[in-house]
Amino acid sequence: MAHEFLLPDIGEGLTEATIVHWFVGVGDAVDQDAPLVELETDKAVVEIPAPVGGILLHRGAEEGETIRVGELLAVVGEADEAWEPAAPSTEEAAPIVGTLEEAPAVPPTAGGRARALPRVRRLAAELGVDLDGIAGTGPGGRVTEADVRAAAASSGPARRVPLSPRRRAIVRNLTRSWREIPHVTTYGEADAAALLAERAARGGVPLEALLIARIVPLLAEYPAFNATFAEDAVVEHLRYDVGFAVDTPDGLVVAVVRAADTKPVAELAEEVRRLAAAARDRRLGAAELTGQTFTISNIGAVGGRYGTPIVPHGTTAILSVGRAEPRPVVRDGEVVVATEFPLSLSYDHRVIDGAAGRAFLGAVAEALARPSVA
Repeated sequence: MAHEFLLPDIGEGLTEATIVHWFVGVGDAVDQDAPLVELETDKAVVEIPAPVGGILLHRGAEEGETIRVGELLAVVGEADEAWEPAAPSTEEAAPIVGTLEEAPAVPPTAGGRARALPRVRRLAAELGVDLDGIAGTGPGGRVTEADVRAAAASSGPARRVPLSPRRRAIVRNLTRSWREIPHVTTYGEADAAALLAERAARGGVPLEALLIARIVPLLAEYPAFNATFAEDAVVEHLRYDVGFAVDTPDGLVVAVVRAADTKPVAELAEEVRRLAAAARDRRLGAAELTGQTFTISNIGAVGGRYGTPIVPHGTTAILSVGRAEPRPVVRDGEVVVATEFPLSLSYDHRVIDGAAGRAFLGAVAEALARPSVA
């Protein structure tokens, strides 16, 4: 008996996934619970095991293609079993028989979409061509590959780069935060000498670990910065799960250090290294990517100084720490050369007023300038 396997929801809010790699070809045997396919979701790359053992009779999408939750992912059955997909839709029906002159004009599909086969739509997406603006020369008014290439050639040099699932998730999350949260950003500086000296003394531990160790105690003193806005209330968290930004080849990812208040610097450093490596390899689990109560972004790691960081949805603040460089500063009425961290603090103005924002940033500057912590 053929078993039809639909793409399950393998993460919070998952709507679709991209096929990265099939471990089994059509006609090949697969054992139950053996790796069947590798998928890229909004948050990570995951392996899906075979639900039953048998012969792979059908693959619902090929590598590089996207499939939505609930759509047919795979069919597994017996070696001598015949399986046929459901009847194709009108759009993928066999071409009309006859010459171009004999074929009647066919209006676009519902909603005004041009008529085109899936491979033609994929080509149009790759070349950045709007199918709805093309008069198809194929049977029944279908848009052909030649039509798409001609339109691309006439529009000038360009390249369309499809968004990866991770980039689409970044777009959704940042758009939601920017749309719903009234942002305020305030700026400051912190003497970097003590923190950089501690980093050197500890053998070059990740700067994020030292920042977390100094900032977590402040979150207990300033609970509005470790909170969530809930329409009719502010939920002040009594846990300290600190997110930190990781620059990966697929875009910025926020990894979360759980219970950061319970970890000494050495343990924080180990956890930051582990999470950062997993983020770059796209191996973080959902629990390691969500639920932070405060966020730190070390933009100095990529050469940045000041910025306007966007507050992650579900939190009230984010601190950006820029690249520390020697600069002329005024100390005790005299101009001296000192190394300072540029600080940028963005916060939710529904929860935090300007005076509180300045007070918290001042406390951060003092904490960073203090000698080492345990």
